[in-house]
Parts: sequence; structure tokens; C-alpha cells
Amino acid sequence: MLTDGQRARFEELGTNLDVVERRITAACEAAGRARDEVTLIVVTKTYPAEDSALLAALGVTDVAENRDQDAAPKAELCRNLPLEWHFVGQLQTNKVRSVVRYANRVHSVDRLRLAGSLSSAVLASGRSELGCLVQVALDKEAGAGEGRAGVAPADVEALADAIADAPGLRLDGVMTVAPLAGPLAGDPAAAFGRLAEISTAVRASHPAATMVSAGMSGDLEQAVAAGATHVRVGTAVLGVRSPLG
Repeated sequence: MLTDGQRARFEELGTNLDVVERRITAACEAAGRARDEVTLIVVTKTYPAEDSALLAALGVTDVAENRDQDAAPKAELCRNLPLEWHFVGQLQTNKVRSVVRYANRVHSVDRLRLAGSLSSAVLASGRSELGCLVQVALDKEAGAGEGRAGVAPADVEALADAIADAPGLRLDGVMTVAPLAGPLAGDPAAAFGRLAEISTAVRASHPAATMVSAGMSGDLEQAVAAGATHVRVGTAVLGVRSPLG
């Protein structure tokens, strides 16, 4: 049985999910795409495991986290729920062993050393293959974005090849966040269009790497129009986040 507070949160989440679902459906219709071509990943960072459980009860199948110290205990609490866990944050190599215990996919692979660490951790754990996406920093194409997570577009194919060749890893596709700098800043439609071009180039060598992870609460329509297969939505479902301590 749910408490009154849990019931209210359940209803709030359900209402928000309905709104997001209508947005995705409308975006798919406008792009001439089938609704089942786009998977909603709810970004649950900073929210408690209880919310993840309520989301699962509402039919959500995919959730995302960006900090291992928050994600690991949450995933453990929710281990019996039918949820796929996506790690979307910048990942330090000292967190890799923990992340491979629960993540079904890591969207933020942006350097060769990280790919090697993930491969070693997967092999040591004995788990099944880990899905990996190359995180693309579109602003780095214009010489901006120094210090930001993600690999420059010119370096995507080399990293994709390395992931595909790494034991225990599976190259699933590419991911980006709309850039804050460079000529594509403030133009998510153009940014996601560029990611689609990069995805096409990757698939020429790796046909199974069909995932395109792009779009968040404010720009999911542009992402769907550009061919995103997965949209990462947090605020529109869970509400405005509390600041992290």
C-alpha cells in the first residue's frame, strides 16, 4: 500500500509522463516516424530510489544516472525492478568497477583509457557485455568546449573502433548534449542534425551501432526530428531538481 504522500507523487509522475509521452508521440508524427522508434529514458539523478520504483510501476523501463555514488545504492535498492540503468555522466576510471555492476549502458565513453578500463572491469566481473556509446562534444569541432566531456567529432570513429574491438564491450551508438559553445550553441536542431551525420558515418563501419542518444526536456522534439532513438528527460517528468550538496 502507498502512503498518501507516495500516492500523490505517483499521480504527479503519471501526469508528467503523460505530457512527455504526448510530446514524443507528436514529435514522431511530425517527423514521419513510428512512436516505437524512440525510447524514453527518465533521468532520475538527485531523486530517491522510491521515485525510481514509482516510475517502474508507471511503466517506465529505462532510467539514467550521472553520479556513481548516487546511482550504485539506488540501483541496489531497485535491483528486483524491471529497469534498465543508463550511466550518462562523466565517468572517472576509479568508478568503473562500481558502474559495471549495475549499468546496462554507459552513454559517456569519451576516451580510449576509459574504454580500456570498462573492458577490464567487465571481464573481471564476469557479467554480460556492456553497451557503450561514444559521447560526442560537438563544440570541439569548432575549437570550443575545451575541458568539457566528450570526444571531438574528428576522433569519434577511432574511439568507436576501439570500443567495438574491446572484449566485453558492445558499441551501441553515439550520444551528445546540445553544445553550449561554438556555432551550434543555441541551435539544437542543427546540433542534432550534425550528430545524425556522425551516427551515419559510425554505422558505415559498425551497422549494429544504431543508438542515437540526444535530446532532453527542453529540446526532445528537435532530437526526434533529427533521428534520435533515445531521449533523456529528467525535469519534465520528475520536476525541478533540488540542488546537490
